[in-house]
Amino acid sequence: MNRIENKLNTLKEKNEKAFITYVTAGFPDLERTKEVIKVQEEAGTDIIELGVPFSDPTADGPVIQDASYRAICGGTTLKKVFKLVEELRAEQVEIPLVFMLYYNTIMFYGVEAFVKECERVGVDGLIIPDLPMEEQDQIKEALKGQDDTILLQLVSPVSKQRIPEILDGARGFVYCVSSMGVTGQAAQFHKEVINYLSDVKKQSKIPVMMGFGIRTAADVAPMKDIIDGAIVGTNFIRLFEESNFDMGVVREYCETFKTELNAL
Repeated sequence: MNRIENKLNTLKEKNEKAFITYVTAGFPDLERTKEVIKVQEEAGTDIIELGVPFSDPTADGPVIQDASYRAICGGTTLKKVFKLVEELRAEQVEIPLVFMLYYNTIMFYGVEAFVKECERVGVDGLIIPDLPMEEQDQIKEALKGQDDTILLQLVSPVSKQRIPEILDGARGFVYCVSSMGVTGQAAQFHKEVINYLSDVKKQSKIPVMMGFGIRTAADVAPMKDIIDGAIVGTNFIRLFEESNFDMGVVREYCETFKTELNAL
């Protein structure tokens, strides 16, 4: 088991749901990215998705697109994000970290080299939104035989017929996209979201997380008996920026969301 699986097993034993956030690496800069990760670990966030900036983030809405663009303009690269993770691990930061990135970034770096570096520095999981199930063989082969970095699967409301195939051999958790389109759609969930999440839950042997458009714990109240956790991305980036990157605001938001999520 890696850090993600250990964390989720611990939460299951405590009968708690997972609170997961998304942070764009290098926004507003790499030092504050390190700081916001440390603050979240202290505040009780369970897992952090670390977005590797990309010039054409097709799954993301304008807020995360802008954060990614500004991070790139500030000089953030994949190599620097690897270094950031390595430094965090050296500083005893143990929160599970998941790279959310696009496959072109991995291919440019070299698939084998990318996986080896993930293992070396302490990246626990990968979410690759533009890599469909049928095209995952190369990355899966590179990941085979090691336990440190795992590939996490996404499903959407139109995945119904493919859920068994997508989840075959899946590890960590399944990321359920709650709405059609890009990230940050203000809780405008797909009209059949309850049925869709129920279908995934029935067929999944691993925890089911819900993401896209979530702002507060109350947004997932109707699904509380189905999902195992919630993922907040756009709202977290917006809050971070609007507070002028105030770590106290970040801490309060994370503590409140985590508390309210487990009080539903």
